[in-house]
Amino acid sequence: MNKDGSTSPFEESKVKFEKIVRENNLSNSDVSIIVKTLSPEEAIGTPGRRDFPIVTGKERVVEAEFQGAKAHAFTDSPKEFIGKLEQVIDMPLVTNGDRAIFIATMNAVLKHLNIIEATLHCKDEEPEKCAQEIASYIKDTLRPEIVGLVGLNPAILEALSAVFGSKNVRITDLNKQNIGTVKYGVNVWDGNTMTEKLVQKSDVVLLTGTTLVNGTFDGIWKAIQQYSKNYLIYGVTSSGICELTGLNRICPYGRK
Repeated sequence: MNKDGSTSPFEESKVKFEKIVRENNLSNSDVSIIVKTLSPEEAIGTPGRRDFPIVTGKERVVEAEFQGAKAHAFTDSPKEFIGKLEQVIDMPLVTNGDRAIFIATMNAVLKHLNIIEATLHCKDEEPEKCAQEIASYIKDTLRPEIVGLVGLNPAILEALSAVFGSKNVRITDLNKQNIGTVKYGVNVWDGNTMTEKLVQKSDVVLLTGTTLVNGTFDGIWKAIQQYSKNYLIYGVTSSGICELTGLNRICPYGRK
């Protein structure tokens, strides 16, 4: 619970997920959750461009498997896990690694129960197509003048810059190697200190589902609500949480 007494979407989804597990009698069932870290090729295939964070080694994808259903979550702190579903539910979720295990597992269980479908990351040339479709959707449907991107996805940034013009795009990132550089004509701001400004200065905020794993989502969400901004969360990581809480999500090429 936040300081103002409100419940974050992450916490709300956790409560709803626990209820779903109980209602389906999965808490004490003799099942195993197998979570493993995928290589870049396993997770994203061989895209033409090589500057995605997962390819450059800044992030990894963990894959959870529950009764044959598989799901992914992005993280900068991958961990291996094999255990019971109740162990995952009981995790304290204070580290990026634990949150990644929980989110990937939740996505796999919800997929097993047919509550969500597309939980696997797109591959090969699909990330490039995804970026172009997201930029087109934002332009045609949401019609903003200024777009803010939280988290440097190079394909999405390039597409946004091409569609809206670099002067109309704002971006923050947590990677120190990116902060202060210019990517596709856009200055990369420090995500630790400038994300509220990005939200304030943007008409639409596009944020990666990885923010749910690295613990930054609640602050961003608070700013989005404070300044009454439109938003979209992209990627398979956020599939379960968005489904359970009704958050706006876009993921054109997520795989089943």
